[in-house]
Amino acid sequence: MSLWNRHKIFETNSIVLLIGILIVISIGGLVQIVPLFYLKSTIETVDGMRPYTPLELAGRNIYVREGCYLCHSQMIRSLRDEVERYGHYSLAAESKYDRPFQWGSKRTGPDLARVGGKYSDEWHVDHLKNPRQVVPTSIMPGYPFLFTTPLDYRYIDADMKVQQIEGVPYTDEMIAKAEADLVAQASLDDPGIDEMVARYPKAIARKYTGTTTPSGHITEGDALIAYLQMLGTLVDFKLYDNKANIR
Repeated sequence: MSLWNRHKIFETNSIVLLIGILIVISIGGLVQIVPLFYLKSTIETVDGMRPYTPLELAGRNIYVREGCYLCHSQMIRSLRDEVERYGHYSLAAESKYDRPFQWGSKRTGPDLARVGGKYSDEWHVDHLKNPRQVVPTSIMPGYPFLFTTPLDYRYIDADMKVQQIEGVPYTDEMIAKAEADLVAQASLDDPGIDEMVARYPKAIARKYTGTTTPSGHITEGDALIAYLQMLGTLVDFKLYDNKANIR
């Protein structure tokens, strides 16, 4: 029997072709899925990773609310040009507490996975108020209202509770102390700073914008900058070979 005659049954019978397609797809799916059941974890363990502090989580919510992920990615690929520009390629563990993750799908602006500590708080304030002030060619809109809008953190404990249900390792103590920890991180002399840092290692307490609203409230700008300044700072990348797996 010629090759054509063997293949003819699929070409002339749509039902047989459909069954063949389903069989091939099923085999391919099983080859990819079955091994996962024998792995303890599909995400590597990385020292230094912790859940977001309440202030960082509030800032992340603002980041999502304003659609920052539409123009900025948080995923550095293992390509030489990306690593040389943005830093160590992204590790899966860096996103394990993200619900949802912020990898993004395009870059109108630069990747932000390693933006933490790259610029001063003052730079971020100026950039968010008027991007052209620090980057003349920027097409990013300004967000001056963030620095006059009080941060509404009345439900931050409920937000953390939902994250806990989804698998983020927030303890009941963290949730109970959520508002106190948020206020402590946005201050310089709050008596709860030491307790907050004990719960969230590497968290830095300071007045991120240097200002408050006329009523003395923490601003949305404080929360957003706290989130941005944390990105990429939790993992010590000196422990990883920056040249490995770079194409």
